Amino acid sequence: MKPAAHISRRSSRAFTLPEMMIAITIFLIVIVGILSAHIFGLRMMQMNSNKLKTTEWSRKTFGRMADEVRSSYAAAVGNLDTTNSSFEGLLDGEPQQGTALLITPTTDTNSYILYFLNTVGQTFTRMTDQPGSAVTLAYSITNVIAFTAQDFSGNVLSNQATSNNPVIHMLLQFSEPESFLQESHQYKLETSMTRR
Repeated sequence: MKPAAHISRRSSRAFTLPEMMIAITIFLIVIVGILSAHIFGLRMMQMNSNKLKTTEWSRKTFGRMADEVRSSYAAAVGNLDTTNSSFEGLLDGEPQQGTALLITPTTDTNSYILYFLNTVGQTFTRMTDQPGSAVTLAYSITNVIAFTAQDFSGNVLSNQATSNNPVIHMLLQFSEPESFLQESHQYKLETSMTRR
């Protein structure tokens, strides 16, 4: 048989009720802190997801458009005739600014790429000479003039012929309405590009 002193030492190694309560309280504080940080991170991710998507979209769209302008034979700023969906060039003496950009990749004028802003529907669209090729790229656009032809120092040209290689400046202003757990946002995207 074991001595009684040895048994009492073993029982004294167990946690007492106050020690257990303190350990559980510390554990709960740590768990609540971790959960709070995780929920805060989820809310921040939800709040910034639209901005991240817009940044990715703008990088891809502007990069594609800039590549098309750089490698084009000609690029002209004008307006879109909404009745028959055709490009209308600007007259000499008019400021070279409008809602549409016509890119002619080659010397064949029947082959084209058209970017335009629909101010009624507040959409930004890309279309080619192929039937049924219109693709809406963006929604909730609030500005009226999207494209301007400028000289190297940023002055708006009054005639396409004054510069054989104008700088095409594009500006899109967005207004995102308020949605679930997200307040409304207004932001703008702008870029400049020119032919090589």
